[in-house]
Amino acid sequence: MQQLTPYELLGGAGVVRWLSDRFYDIMDAEPAVKPLRDMHPADLTASREKLYMFLSGWLGGPPLYMQAHGHPRLRARHLPFPIDEAARDQWMYCMKKAVDELLCEDELKAKLIEAFYGTADFMRNR
Repeated sequence: MQQLTPYELLGGAGVVRWLSDRFYDIMDAEPAVKPLRDMHPADLTASREKLYMFLSGWLGGPPLYMQAHGHPRLRARHLPFPIDEAARDQWMYCMKKAVDELLCEDELKAKLIEAFYGTADFMRNR
């Protein structure tokens, strides 16, 4: 029996798109993460799309980001931004809030948060 990917367990493209959009909605609205928001362009359209495309492949769905942009090279692409523990924690604050709103098993939410934290911590460059 084949095990389902997180992408499939979440419900596919629509839910992954929702997660990406919700993450940026939270980041855009929460004063507590203003330093993180300030690292992003005023128009978040491209950021939303890139996160959606990345998450699609990262969660086991279609590798949309790789098809459009090549290997994500996350650390290299984030080097121009000063990502310290505070920035990591602000990013995680937004993602935790978005994940908490997902309609899925708590065990899946916990695994997602753990995986997101590992990736966010890996992005630190300060």
